[in-house]
Amino acid sequence: MDPTEELVRYYAWLRRYGYNDSHSGNASRREGDRFWITPTGASADRLEARDLVHCGMDGTLGEGASLDAPLHLAVYRAVPQARALLHSHGPYTVAMTFDGRDFRPVDFEGQYYFSRIQVIDLEYAHYLEQAPRRVAEALGRSPVTVVRGHGVYAWGETLDRAYKWTCSLELSAKTAFLARQAGTLD
Repeated sequence: MDPTEELVRYYAWLRRYGYNDSHSGNASRREGDRFWITPTGASADRLEARDLVHCGMDGTLGEGASLDAPLHLAVYRAVPQARALLHSHGPYTVAMTFDGRDFRPVDFEGQYYFSRIQVIDLEYAHYLEQAPRRVAEALGRSPVTVVRGHGVYAWGETLDRAYKWTCSLELSAKTAFLARQAGTLD
């Protein structure tokens, strides 16, 4: 499959399956010394491959690139094996990490994949300047991290792997949420 078509498909899945609203989150895919990223304010319901923005690993960010493009660049530089990065706003993950504490999965699959998920606390007013370094540092230690009150960043050697981490974390957070609601988890 064409790499840009694949990127559009995964970005649309984040919307379709409730990880993003119609215009939130972002996604990128790296190939060699360049990467493609969703444009700022992109509608996942209408995005087409021709709408993606080309960026260079040399720091050249294409016009209209997502506001998180510097963050994607920082992750690709810090994690050379990363070939894809997804940013989503899974509601259960965001809800379960508002307290700012690292998330520790309680379900079997969540524990199998992640002993803990680091939660980064960033002030909204300084997000754009602080997030690239802080998120890249966290993703250098684990393929997934969460920015408190904001959302998930997950990288993979493929888009499918980044998507797997995103989905696994959200299901784990949903399971923990439901267990607390049922009174079976403190």
